[in-house]
Amino acid sequence: MTQTIELPLWLFVVIVLFAAVTALSHFLLPSVRWFFRRRLERAVAQLNTRLTRPIEPFKLARRHDMIQRLIYDPEINQAIVDHARQEAIPENVAFEQARRYAREIVPSFSAFAYFSFGIRLARFLANALYEVRTGANNAALIKSIPSDATVIFVMNHRSNMDYMLVTYLAGEASALSYAVGEWARVWPLSRLIKSMGAYFIRRKSRGTLYRKVLARYVQMATEGGVTQAIFPEGGLSLDGKLMPPKLGLLGYVVDANVEQRDVVFVPVAINYDRVLEDRVLIAAHHAGTRRFKARISVILIFILRKMWLRLRGRFLRFGEAAVVFGTPVKLSDYGSDPDVNALAQDLMSRIAEEMPILFVPLLARIMLVNDAPLDDAALVACAAEMAATTARTVAIPEQEFGNAVEKAKEHLLQRGMIEQRGGGVIAISRERPALAYYANSIAHFFDNAPRDVEVSATAKL
Repeated sequence: MTQTIELPLWLFVVIVLFAAVTALSHFLLPSVRWFFRRRLERAVAQLNTRLTRPIEPFKLARRHDMIQRLIYDPEINQAIVDHARQEAIPENVAFEQARRYAREIVPSFSAFAYFSFGIRLARFLANALYEVRTGANNAALIKSIPSDATVIFVMNHRSNMDYMLVTYLAGEASALSYAVGEWARVWPLSRLIKSMGAYFIRRKSRGTLYRKVLARYVQMATEGGVTQAIFPEGGLSLDGKLMPPKLGLLGYVVDANVEQRDVVFVPVAINYDRVLEDRVLIAAHHAGTRRFKARISVILIFILRKMWLRLRGRFLRFGEAAVVFGTPVKLSDYGSDPDVNALAQDLMSRIAEEMPILFVPLLARIMLVNDAPLDDAALVACAAEMAATTARTVAIPEQEFGNAVEKAKEHLLQRGMIEQRGGGVIAISRERPALAYYANSIAHFFDNAPRDVEVSATAKL
């Protein structure tokens, strides 16, 4: 026992390293993790006192625990058995497939990342790019919802900036959980997005097992009171119009076991003077495909160029971005056995009713229905007349109406959609699809106007 043993130096180093790793994993790291988790729990408890809707324990659960809970759920176990029989594979193989789906879907929410970084980034980007306008009753509507209810924000999808705007505006209420598509599964973006509480979905997946895992996660989150945000259209609008709703996520919410709490839907209408991805979306619409040609390099170059202009004091914001919350509606208001299709249609109708009327879409419509140049006085008169024909009020003081029209005109001139001619402004022929894209966002307010705004060049107001 006291004999001397000679070892090569490399072997001694390996033994010391293994011993150090063992000591860390068994003694030091658990204590360190416990210390930081206790500090995090105290910070979250303090944060919850400031939020309208405190963060639910479900959202704060460890990701590993949530994955285990999901894959051992009885409904998932039955889906695994059925999948194994259908595909003629061993059940352990099907189980590992379900585990892989769960790891892909379940986020790793970090309250620190969300409230210290995410909301500040969202606020900075929203205010740097736009003049943000909100509905007068947004905050009051959220405060009116019972504190123990599960809140589901149901929004139209115009731009990827939608995430930033609603995260920023709902920041004082609670932490939102989004469903994001395959575009966000790019490292390191994917790690950041998961830490913000978003969960990935395969929008084109038709596998029964995958859909069951996704459904059970959404249902567990709903039953756990997690505040969620859903885009029922399932993707970005290519032509500016509201698209027919898809029933997937809404159907999962309806099927959740929520006898212990209310589920409250909040319709959210979003509109922009400029959509960052407008040219890409218009091109995809005319190509008849949802394949977007935008690349990460193009997006980075765009952001860097705008940052350079901002540093030089030459950057102009992209006009207004408006977010309006509609009146909350309870799931129980749709009866004991809600029809998902009727629910989706009603929510989309509520979103349409709350759609903000901005002056760039208003002028885009005027440009489309006039084939002669309009001077400033005629523009203001047309805008006032058109606004007066809608059931929706353009909430702007009368003395500022002319200034708003002028700003919208300058915006369209800078983007090359209209041009000066004959003492006034007129639409550029090749830009009519872009003008129609913006005009379509408010077309449903005009009783005699076709929803796709394909009006003739000789049409009159």
